[in-house]
Amino acid sequence: MSILNRFTVTDRVAVVTGSGRGLGAASALALAEAGADVVLCARTEEQLTEVADRIAATGRRAVTVPADLSKRGAAAELVTAATEQFGRLDILVNNVGGAMPGDFLGTGPEDLEKAFSFNVGTAHELTRAAVPHLLEHGCGSVIGISSGVGHVAGRGYLTYGTAKAALEHYTRLAAHDLAPRVRINAIAPGAAATSALELVTADEGMRTQVEQATPLGRIADPSEIAAAVVYLASDASSFVTGKVLEVDGGADRPTLDLGLPDL
Repeated sequence: MSILNRFTVTDRVAVVTGSGRGLGAASALALAEAGADVVLCARTEEQLTEVADRIAATGRRAVTVPADLSKRGAAAELVTAATEQFGRLDILVNNVGGAMPGDFLGTGPEDLEKAFSFNVGTAHELTRAAVPHLLEHGCGSVIGISSGVGHVAGRGYLTYGTAKAALEHYTRLAAHDLAPRVRINAIAPGAAATSALELVTADEGMRTQVEQATPLGRIADPSEIAAAVVYLASDASSFVTGKVLEVDGGADRPTLDLGLPDL
């Protein structure tokens, strides 16, 4: 196999969650351009349909599964839909997640529990449902989407950062459980120009702050994160598991200061 062929995922099947927009949509499109058929999942059907049309333009197939993966049982239904449509499953991208920032005293135990459930519990439920199918063809790859604040500290990111840190260590632990036949890795993106960052990119002051806090001096294009997804999904990373790939422009702290005052 030539080195360039190692970066393809021809005729494999990928499930990408949170793929109606942002990093999920970019990852789904990149995987299709690299040769995969893709199962798209998010809560908004209209967004999924738009992404599916873009995938169809690449010559690959796309199936849309509108679902709220925070609901128990939805993950198993998504995996069933994928295998019924395509007869196999090779790649899983756990992109769904998130949590709102907030001050320390305003953060209750329920906020941490919700963030952990949404970012880690949902990823585990979907991975657990997918693994029996990933084992069938011997090239299974699971990719979690973490965040820079999963391993750097900043004020106001308690719930989100704690949940993403848990997801990163989940990745390391699960890699041992799933080896040698299924690989699991994660990506920790920095600031990327997605709809989630529209408030920042539209404000010149905030955008400048983010750019100045990033050694490469700019905000990432979503395709740059998606390229890392393709790498971890493909045979180019066949000797990589249990790792967190930081695609953050060199940032070593949160790039946006939320301006929370001292207690």
